[in-house]
Amino acid sequence: METIRSVEEMKTRSRALRESGSVVGLVPTMGYLHEGHLSLVRRARELSDVVVVSVFVNPTQFGPSEDLDRYPRDLKRDKKLAEKAGCDILFVPSADEIYPAHYATVVHVQKLSTKLCGAFRPGHFDGVCTIVAKLLNIVNPTVAVFGRKDGQQAAIIERMVADLDVDVRIELGATVREPDGLAMSSRTRFLSPEERSDAVALREALTAARETYETGEKDASAVVEQVWAAISARPTTSVQYVAAVDESTLEDVVELGPGTMIAAAAFVGKTRLIDNIVF
Repeated sequence: METIRSVEEMKTRSRALRESGSVVGLVPTMGYLHEGHLSLVRRARELSDVVVVSVFVNPTQFGPSEDLDRYPRDLKRDKKLAEKAGCDILFVPSADEIYPAHYATVVHVQKLSTKLCGAFRPGHFDGVCTIVAKLLNIVNPTVAVFGRKDGQQAAIIERMVADLDVDVRIELGATVREPDGLAMSSRTRFLSPEERSDAVALREALTAARETYETGEKDASAVVEQVWAAISARPTTSVQYVAAVDESTLEDVVELGPGTMIAAAAFVGKTRLIDNIVF
């Protein structure tokens, strides 16, 4: 596996790969890789001749009071895991490489970026869209693989790529879960044993919502209230939001149906976790 740190070197390498006819797959990450990330790398391996994994903790998607400095980092470990999963090139740029002096451009997807998580993290998805747009331009992949755990992010990236006519295929990989159902996250390492036990309430509440829907309940507000109450019942949890939306437009729905996403965000102790389920 090759490690590249320079934007210009990555662009030159990518250009040569595309000119040679290679199918290039990209998996953007912020590092501290877990099985969720590695499943996306393996999917990219199936779809591509050359797999590029980026590791970059993007400062522009963190708010002033969020956990940028606390976000876990372990590049040595990431290198081993990425290579084992099938990565050919690990792209590890510095912040100065991505955002050089006088950098002044932001990519903003209207409407979708201000809902759900965006309502509580202003500017977050501008940071996400900006770094993803830059990575797509730098790596110029044939296919880019993202996870479904952040359903809002997936919808926004698909919208951005379509609106800007970016010549890339977006592939979404299934959420990978711990044995008890908790969605894998780099942030779960911050949970105390009690908090870790309570964190599974997100998945349990969403699974119960699916069961309620399958028994015939179509009232979105009733199911949202059910999910909110179930998560809130745990002693260390504090719900930030629960919403029933169309998975593509992120518009609120009144009646549940195919394509409805129930999305939830909650603090477990001081750690913010998200999850979703799509009917």
